[in-house]
Amino acid sequence: MKKRLLFSAVALVAVWLIWLIACRIIANGYILPSFTETLASLFRTLGEGAFWRALGNTLLRTLLAFLVSIVLGVGLALIARLFDGVRYFLAPVVSILRTLPTMAVILILLIWTTPATAPVIVSGLVLFPAAYAAALASMDEVHASYGTLARAYGVSKGKQALKMYLPLSAPAVLGQTGSILSMGLKITVSGEVLSSTARSLGGMMQEAKLFLEMPRLLALTLIAVLLGFLLEGLCALLAKYCVRWRA
Repeated sequence: MKKRLLFSAVALVAVWLIWLIACRIIANGYILPSFTETLASLFRTLGEGAFWRALGNTLLRTLLAFLVSIVLGVGLALIARLFDGVRYFLAPVVSILRTLPTMAVILILLIWTTPATAPVIVSGLVLFPAAYAAALASMDEVHASYGTLARAYGVSKGKQALKMYLPLSAPAVLGQTGSILSMGLKITVSGEVLSSTARSLGGMMQEAKLFLEMPRLLALTLIAVLLGFLLEGLCALLAKYCVRWRA
């Protein structure tokens, strides 16, 4: 843990130094504002009530897409593990969803839905293949260890699902939730930017870009990055305590 914190701190310092050097070389605040200007804009943004409402709306969209994708991903992975026909049927569907161009999907959804709904749908479409693949891979590992034993004792598929696959694959699935959730935040914000969603973090970024407020745009980007790190850390902590019973 100490080594991880040390190298993480070194990486942050390196990024900060690169920022300072690039700012000195470019010497144009409309292209790359200084660190102090960005930091001042960050604190001003944190003091705005509109920002916290926008952040809350973005988080709600991210959590909604995340929960739907996790429930569908784990549920369909469990069915696919029990029935090979379902696995073969879902394989091309998941491959298609994984290769869909995100920006094109958002543009299509803007015609079919609203700017507030499109980011949720596109985030769910991107997160579902990741959740499904992580859950299915974990259940395949469980099957490799206990599948023969379950067949030898004639364990029913219902008991295999509830008492073998779900509990034994849970630690691996929980270990992936942090990266899936942080990716969901990134996709949701990107969808809000392209959709110009009102009262959202992405919508505020779009406004800052239109009015050439580069310090504010970078400040909002830093907030999104830090929020992603925070969500990933909370998920890792939750996974650690949820699977402690396995020891």
